[in-house]
Amino acid sequence: MVYLLKFGAAWVLPPGIFFLAMWYAAWRLYKKREKRLAAMLAALVFVFYLFCTSLVSERLMGALESAYTPPENPQGDVVIMLGGGAFPDTPDVSGQGTLCSSPANRLLTAVRLQKELAVPIILSGGQVYSDSGPEAVIAKRILMDLGVPEDKIIVEGKSINTTQNAKFSTEIMRERGLNKPILVTSAFHMRRSVLNFAKNGMEVTAYPSDYRVNLHHDFHYNKLRPSVAALDDNVLVLQEVLRTLVTRYLE
Repeated sequence: MVYLLKFGAAWVLPPGIFFLAMWYAAWRLYKKREKRLAAMLAALVFVFYLFCTSLVSERLMGALESAYTPPENPQGDVVIMLGGGAFPDTPDVSGQGTLCSSPANRLLTAVRLQKELAVPIILSGGQVYSDSGPEAVIAKRILMDLGVPEDKIIVEGKSINTTQNAKFSTEIMRERGLNKPILVTSAFHMRRSVLNFAKNGMEVTAYPSDYRVNLHHDFHYNKLRPSVAALDDNVLVLQEVLRTLVTRYLE
């Protein structure tokens, strides 16, 4: 009964209610003998509906996230953690400013690798917008709260995208004689990140984190309910594919 209520609620709240409204509009067009227009509208809405289901999103996202698998015994002389957004003025345990959910998950993986290998960690990420936080600076404060020595933390705070993450981090590594980096970023972001480092002449060991979907997918009818979260995942996949193509062929 609980699952049925969740399924039903998805159709009386956005985006589900909009799909019902548009299908109703298509039906009305059909009744007015505008069959071709009705069919086009119904088909377009159906495709959009599919992109709002986790049945589709978990498979597209899963395919993207499976590009790399974390190595069982990672070896390297530095850990690189890529930023992914921060809030500048939100309250935190030791001050103001917090990481968004994706970089916070990346940080959990990065700090455990740093402690296991006792190597430096490069935090790469600057302040992207006027109302966003300085990602690497905030991450450094959190790492120190977690017991990572300050002399093991290297802040790269200039980059505002993945291309610059790779460029500026590679420059730091070459200045310090580091050449075996372990790269930590979200699994969906790893393929493009590895490509950017390769274009800067740096081979990395990929250690994906911040997974958004399971490795194995079981079917349940609730995966057919429309969801903004599913749409967000699908848009994220399309963005990554487009940005990877741009990085590979245009940059």
